[in-house]
Amino acid sequence: MEPLSPAFGGLGRRRGHFIARCRTAITPVHMAVLIGLATPPITQAAEPLSLPQAVQAALARSPALVAQDAAARAARETAVAAGQRPDPVLRLSLDNVPLSGPDRYSTSRDFMTAKSVSLMQTLPSTAKRQARTARFEREAQTVEAGRLEQSATIGRDTAIAWLERQALEQRLGLLNEQLGEARLLVQASESAARSGSGSPADWIAARESVAQLQQTLLGVEAERRNARLTLARWTGSDPEQPLATPPDVTPSPTGVGNGAERLAHHPELVRLSAQEAAMAAEAEVARQERDPDWSTELMLSLRGPGYPNMVSLAVSVPLTWDRPQRQDRELAARLAQVDALRAEREERAREHLAEIRRWEEGWRAGLAQLALIDAERLPLAEQRIQTTLAAYRGGRAPLSEVLAARRMALDLRMERIDLHLSTARLWAQLAYLIPAEPAAAQGLTP
Repeated sequence: MEPLSPAFGGLGRRRGHFIARCRTAITPVHMAVLIGLATPPITQAAEPLSLPQAVQAALARSPALVAQDAAARAARETAVAAGQRPDPVLRLSLDNVPLSGPDRYSTSRDFMTAKSVSLMQTLPSTAKRQARTARFEREAQTVEAGRLEQSATIGRDTAIAWLERQALEQRLGLLNEQLGEARLLVQASESAARSGSGSPADWIAARESVAQLQQTLLGVEAERRNARLTLARWTGSDPEQPLATPPDVTPSPTGVGNGAERLAHHPELVRLSAQEAAMAAEAEVARQERDPDWSTELMLSLRGPGYPNMVSLAVSVPLTWDRPQRQDRELAARLAQVDALRAEREERAREHLAEIRRWEEGWRAGLAQLALIDAERLPLAEQRIQTTLAAYRGGRAPLSEVLAARRMALDLRMERIDLHLSTARLWAQLAYLIPAEPAAAQGLTP
């Protein structure tokens, strides 16, 4: 081999010096930066969303609850103002100025002309002011009771949305699993048909089964997308956030079997009870309004030179000479509204008691049916599949029997998912019947 020319030797030496300088210039810090730029970022997987977390997130971000908090504050502020006396009235006047005669338009020469200043104050009774305050306090409690009812509704609806999405994802997983197995059957039936050991009809039937599963899968995927959007509407989370392990709906929700006790804290009944109390407070205001408010007025009159100044004291009171047709009628109307709200609350209590008992019976029946499916029907369906599959492999049964057995097993598993969802809905109705904030703690127990 010929040696390199001097020119090429110089080039090699220069390249070596350049590489050495680069190695010296690239520090460990630079190397770490370069590695970081070359390495794609690692996306942290979203934490699975549990059902209690979804409910708490929905309650924390609900504008409806914020609005009701503001309405309750407004009622309490009004209650303070309603308990105060009206503002006094300041009156300035120029009285008895002559319009004719030698003292015409004079403000100081006529003995009757006076410059007056007066202060008038209306004096409602203490009982009336207390009744007005109590009325708005009761109104604030009504708003708070409505907030508890709204909290229960949000918790229940969020829990049901979470359970419905979880059920759809179970259906989707089951369909994908069945679709994979159905494609294997298509491959097996195609090989059998090409080799002459199977019939083309079996191959066509297997392909039809795959197409049916794909069609069902498309519908379930659309339903799951809608379920994700529905849950995200409540929680504000990413629709793609995975769900955590579903809760066990087997344990009894708190208070099941004692519907009457749970009924005492039912949010709607608590709200109706608060409305009844607020109307009773309005009736008390109407009762106090039967007695008129007295007013007092103190007036100082300044007259011209040589004339004494005057002071006047006046008391005024409205004459309620038509009380039976006015004040008494208003009181009777408020008392009738109290009776109407009481009757409505009692009627709703009966309805809710029957509703709670229906939920409890449906929940227990659903658990019993799920246990029967798991213990009897699912093992039998799997046994039927294995039996028909063995017969098909042995040439004693057509592929259509295998497909029918698999279809029946799929229908049974879908039925179980639907049954579990309906049972879980009833469980959620019972578990989230009473909001986390007990009404008794707010003094709102009916």
